[in-house]
Amino acid sequence: MEQAFPDYRMSPLGDSAVLITTESDTGLDWVALGESVRALDGITDVIPAYHSLTLHWDHRMIAPEASIRPVLEQAMVQQLNSKGQSTNRGKRVELPVCYHPSLAPDLNTVAHHAGLSVEEVIQRHSVPEYQVRFLGFAPGFPFLSGLDPALSIPRHATPRLEVAAGSVGIAGNQTGIYPNQSPGGWQLIGRCPLPLVDFEKAPPTRLQPGDTLIFTPISLAEFERLSKESS
Repeated sequence: MEQAFPDYRMSPLGDSAVLITTESDTGLDWVALGESVRALDGITDVIPAYHSLTLHWDHRMIAPEASIRPVLEQAMVQQLNSKGQSTNRGKRVELPVCYHPSLAPDLNTVAHHAGLSVEEVIQRHSVPEYQVRFLGFAPGFPFLSGLDPALSIPRHATPRLEVAAGSVGIAGNQTGIYPNQSPGGWQLIGRCPLPLVDFEKAPPTRLQPGDTLIFTPISLAEFERLSKESS
């Protein structure tokens, strides 16, 4: 018997956008839901998050919510009855990360908090396949799910005023990469030498929601070489 779509709420955001949420964590793939609705004529943007989806439409779109509901509900039903089959349609991306202490000011802190050696932290961080759940905080900043639970650690109580571009950090049960120099409070355990944002390209961000990401450990010498080549 097919499972019905879960209870959900559509909350208006002004006159040309809506926030879609569910009462509880249903395990829905919000990226895939967004892509299902994106094809509707008049939809201008879809913004997934961990447990929600924001939709924007052209103000000339007639009865937008009435058009969105059947497509959204059908996509929900298909997901919930897929018996755990992946709905991910993103690309697979591998990014190099250098975990050298000079680029990882919080690596020892994370190791101590987890009761692991530094080598074990690096191994546990670089083994998983992460999912890009959404981009936020700064242009191109990927929020990644899939972190080994043993590496979960609170962010700093007081953020740093400067975090270097490419810094890889952990906050709670998520990991991410700072695309540009900025303030930030995540625990920094490494750095990627490749740029994540280039506004001369389309799309401008190296990663997109729905992508699968793998970190590949590299040496400090390799980091310096790749940094020079990409600058």
